[in-house]
Amino acid sequence: MSKLNDNKERFIGIYQKYITRPGAEKLLNYLMSDNSDFFKAPASTRYHCSFEGGLCEHSLNVYDCLKGYLERERAVNDYGLSYPEESIAVVALLHDVCKVNLYRVSYRNRKSEETGQWEKVPYYEVHDTLPYGHGEKSVYIVSSYMRLTREEAMAIRWHMGFSGEENENTIGKALSMYPLALAVHIADMEATFYLENGSK
Repeated sequence: MSKLNDNKERFIGIYQKYITRPGAEKLLNYLMSDNSDFFKAPASTRYHCSFEGGLCEHSLNVYDCLKGYLERERAVNDYGLSYPEESIAVVALLHDVCKVNLYRVSYRNRKSEETGQWEKVPYYEVHDTLPYGHGEKSVYIVSSYMRLTREEAMAIRWHMGFSGEENENTIGKALSMYPLALAVHIADMEATFYLENGSK
């Protein structure tokens, strides 16, 4: 079985085990449908997980990193962080659902280093049909299927942290008020820069 299929099966298994609130099944059905490319889409155009199936793989990486972060002795004993398995699965697996149907394959000419001949090579380009931002777009999509707690919504909305796109005071306040948001941001960065060797 291919890595793409393995990741899809693992994603669905975690999702169905932990995300059981009303509307969750409809959202999963959408992600698995022909109207969604979630399991085939890249996570970016050329940085982290910029390959077929990269979005699903990145989502699983963030899930693993978030679980690891929240299980640390310091997180448990010093910070008092404790979240339901459902919340952990929701924010990690769905934080980048805004990237569904966002990228498409296009072609450009490149001179082959081996032959010196020009050749058409595929690459991913952004094709945003719902320009609603990043984290807020994920919250919007997920909320159209199932209800999020306030902390889950904040964690998904602010998972990019201080990316330079938003007011720093607002981000700082959100990360201070909602520790799950900071935890997801850290997990996202760990997955991106350490597991996937990419950049945002």
